[in-house]
Amino acid sequence: MRLPSSEVLAHRHGVLRTRLLEQGLDGLVVTNPTNIRYLSNHVGTAGTLVITSSGIHLLVDSRYQEAVRERQASAAACPDLRIRSVPASYDEALVDMLTQSGTSTIGIEAAHMTVARKEWLERTISSRGLPIALRSTERIIERARLLKSPAEIAVIREAAVRLRGVAEAAFAAVRVGVKERDIAGAIEIAMRAAGYDRPAFDTIVASGPNSALPHHRAGARALAEGDLVVLDFGGVLDGYCSDLTRTVSVGAPTADARRLHAAVREAQQAAVEAVKPGVPASEVDAAARRLLESRGLGEAFGHGTGHGLG
Repeated sequence: MRLPSSEVLAHRHGVLRTRLLEQGLDGLVVTNPTNIRYLSNHVGTAGTLVITSSGIHLLVDSRYQEAVRERQASAAACPDLRIRSVPASYDEALVDMLTQSGTSTIGIEAAHMTVARKEWLERTISSRGLPIALRSTERIIERARLLKSPAEIAVIREAAVRLRGVAEAAFAAVRVGVKERDIAGAIEIAMRAAGYDRPAFDTIVASGPNSALPHHRAGARALAEGDLVVLDFGGVLDGYCSDLTRTVSVGAPTADARRLHAAVREAQQAAVEAVKPGVPASEVDAAARRLLESRGLGEAFGHGTGHGLG
């Protein structure tokens, strides 16, 4: 697993601290695991990060401390990181850390901290007479993440390119009599072989009548001759997701399937041609739907599935 360098993390910290200063915040409690990783390279499933104007504090329990120490001895070390133990409760450890930090107005990620947790923190801070105020924030880190560095773009491209081999394995697995879930298993084995950390989402294999169900979960249905099969899969590579959708035919496609394919291709082209600066996304969608309606297929595609064209 490749991780950003210390220099990259330092730049991210600088951008975030500027945003916190603009909002009158002394620091930010980060609870979204994706944002924790973005700022510190901590890839564990538990942890709380607090960034202030002068430091960055990672609260982790004993399961992760050794891994964090090892990373801190590498080129991916988080600058100025202070590792703080969590002997029992993460929230108790957070209050103790804030008490020692000298911060008075601290932001929280409102979209990622539960109401119950926020209320517990506020009650505890008040009961101890601490001069600390929690303030909800919205997407401070996410807005910074919108601007991708060249290194991030390279990983995203690589995550997409590696799906080519996975797609070949998926197509090879589509045969008469094979169950949807077995095809999903073959896809996920191929993703591991391609070097992905894990699937980006539950692999979708939707055959025959199931192909009309958006986000169908691969089940026990066995593929039959003439089925159309929706394959929707993706992997996580170094923290970045890829996604590919294809619809394939079991055996020679029927005349009806060819008609549908031609209509969808035309609708896709109509949508592409509608894309211009200032055009709402809804109008791009509407351009595709108008084309389908002109082919007498508006009802069939009325709700849309997000499935790609194979």
